[in-house]
Formats: sequence, structure tokens, C-alpha cells
Amino acid sequence: MRQVPEKVWREAVRRALEEDVGPGDVTSLAVVPPALQARAWMKARQPLVVCGLEAARLAFQSQHRGMRIQCHARDGQAVKRGAVLMEITGPARALLTAERVALNFVQRLSGIATLTAAFVKAVRGTGAQILDTRKTTPGLRLFEKYAVACGGGSNHRLGLHDMVLIKDNHLAALAQEGPRPIVRAVQRARARYPHLKVEVEADTLPQVEEAVEAGVDFILLDNMTPRQLRAAVRRVAGRARTEASGGVTLRTVRAIARTGVDFISVGALTHSAPAVDVALDFAPAPGFNQPASRRRAPVSRPEHEPQ
Repeated sequence: MRQVPEKVWREAVRRALEEDVGPGDVTSLAVVPPALQARAWMKARQPLVVCGLEAARLAFQSQHRGMRIQCHARDGQAVKRGAVLMEITGPARALLTAERVALNFVQRLSGIATLTAAFVKAVRGTGAQILDTRKTTPGLRLFEKYAVACGGGSNHRLGLHDMVLIKDNHLAALAQEGPRPIVRAVQRARARYPHLKVEVEADTLPQVEEAVEAGVDFILLDNMTPRQLRAAVRRVAGRARTEASGGVTLRTVRAIARTGVDFISVGALTHSAPAVDVALDFAPAPGFNQPASRRRAPVSRPEHEPQ
């Protein structure tokens, strides 16, 4: 997920603003004079990997056509504490109204990218790739998987439609039909969707052997110890790609990677990544206090498009 279309960003930002602003930002409308202009700087208050600047840009831009926006970072970039990510100049009311939505996107998505980068660093040199999962916030999967990619991770299937993944509950449902459910399941999957890759979840080494015999493309080695993972990799012997999953942490991920698996899927990347500390430092902008109606500065697009 190297790109998210602008129309998708725009729709997500529209929904977020609708949720947050409702009929109007009553505080800003009551307190801030309509002619007051200001400048704000979005800053990182901790080291992080940036993600979500497009959402922030659209949030500010949506509040006033004369908003001037300049990005000083790009999605996927690692920055230090204190780095300025974005500078926004325009009507103070508009800045205040869009502030929380803009920060929510950047804090959440940069948190995912930052955690992903930590996992990628932890397995560097082993040959294993870090994968995400479908354990995402409902309605935000595209953005969260994009954030994983910004952090250097790889995307697993986007949804139930783009890959066959036969899991333990599928096999449990088929068990009543008789032995060797993996073989039957793979045969049916190949017949129905011959153009799709097929992966099977295996909890035991006999299941690994059955999956190899069935000719799967990937084997998901679920909740296995490093010793079991090494044994599974030896038995597969390159006849399928192997993926370790289940309870993976930053403390354990390198030991898992050293077993020889091709992929390590980490649900925590999207379901447990903490938001990073990003703030909007707001101050009056000298020389920008004339009525907004007299200023028609064009909106500048980011210097760097999201990667």
C-alpha cells in the first residue's frame, strides 16, 4: 500500500471533520475574531517516522481556501524530536477548527509507522520481512496499511477478497467431512479461485507436511516456538514460503526471524501501536493580521508527495 488516492484521504477527512465540528466550532466562533490571521507549526515532540501529512493538509485546506500550507517532511521520513513537519498560515478560526482532526491523523498513522520501523530494524540482516494483518481500525484499513508501508513493513492481504487464507476455524468446519481437511480445502480453493495465492495456517508439524503436500503457496506457522519454527522451515525446504505469527513482540521478533522464516506477521502494528507525540504550536503571525477577505494566498501542495 504505497499510495492512498487523494479522494480517499479527502473523504476520510470530511467524515472526521463532520464528526468533530458538527454544526460549528462554537468556541472559535465565539472567541476568535473572524479577521484574525495566525501561523502554526506542527512539530514532532519525539523521534518518529512521519505518516498522515496528506490528511493534515486536507483538514486545514478544507477550512479556508486561502490557507497557506508548507510541508517540511514527507511520509516515511524518520525525524528527530523538535522537527517541524508542517507550517500553516491563515485564518486563526480555521486553524483551530482543523487542529484536532489534523493531529489525530498524523499522531495515529505516525505511531503505526514508527512501531513498524522498530520491528523492521529488529530483524535487519535476517532476511525476514515484517507483515501487517487485518487487525485494523474499522474503516481505516487503507490508511493503517499505508502507515505500515511508510515504516518499512510489507502488507499482507488487504481483505478477504485478494488471497485465500485457510485458517484453523475453516479446517475445524471441514473436519466433519473426514481426514486431511487441508488437502480438500486447498483443492477447492484452487478450483474456485485459480488466480489467487493460497495460504494455510498450521499449528503442528503434521499440518505443515500436509500443507506442503497440498501445494500451498504460503504456510502460516501459528504460535510456534523458535525450535518448532526451525523444524517447520526444514520440513518445508523451500517448497512454500513460511510466515510466523502469534504473540510477536519487539523482544522476541529477532529470535523468530533467525529461525529462517520468510515473513513475520505482527498484529500489534495496527491494533496496539501507541500514538506519537505531535503538537501544533500556535502563535499570532506578525504581518498577517489584516482581514481574511483581503488575502487570497494560494494553497501550496506538499513539497514531497507521500511515498
